[in-house]
Formats: sequence, structure tokens, C-alpha cells
Amino acid sequence: MNRYNDKAMTEDEQAEEILRVRFPNRKDGEILGIADQLLGASRIKVMCADGKSRVGRIPGKIRKRMWIREGDLVIVKPWEFQDEKADILYRYTKTQANYLSKKRMIPKNLDVF
Repeated sequence: MNRYNDKAMTEDEQAEEILRVRFPNRKDGEILGIADQLLGASRIKVMCADGKSRVGRIPGKIRKRMWIREGDLVIVKPWEFQDEKADILYRYTKTQANYLSKKRMIPKNLDVF
């Protein structure tokens, strides 16, 4: 339902409501990834856009605000001194991930949406 009137919104209108979606900052080394497996202790195995599988660490500010599940699209920043580990910076909602998939902004090896 649209909050301004009583008519139901179509799927196209809902997709158009997404105006700003955060993108990975390539200058800082951020890349897209898919959460593969929950490992416990705030760690997740992530398949990254560059083809590598990394262990992602969920920082406290993300851990307390939102849950990350298997299959979620995330932004990760690989560590400089250990390439097989990364920090998770952001999790996309299902609506945001579908929007990015329709606009073809997700690499083909990660596009499961």
C-alpha cells in the first residue's frame, strides 16, 4: 500500500522506490560477495566477486543491527595482510539485491537473484 493513497503499488513501482543503493568503493578495495556458510563466533564464509572464498568477520555495529543469513549479498573488504580473510561492511536487503540484479550490476558469478 502506498502511504499517500489507498491503491496498492505494482512491483515496478516498488522497484522504482529504491533511489539510493550503496555500491562497493573500488578505491578502498571493497568487493561484492555472497554469504555461503555461517561459521559461528561472528564469522561467515563468503564467496567474493574475484572468485576467492574468504572468511568474513562481522563487526559489532553490523552484528547488533541486522542479521546476515546464507545467500545474502554483502560488501566485503579483504584484509591487506591476510587475503583469505575479510571484514563485512554492508548487507543488502532482498529488495536491493533484486534491484541490482535487474540492473545487471552484480557480476555473473555472484548473480543468484
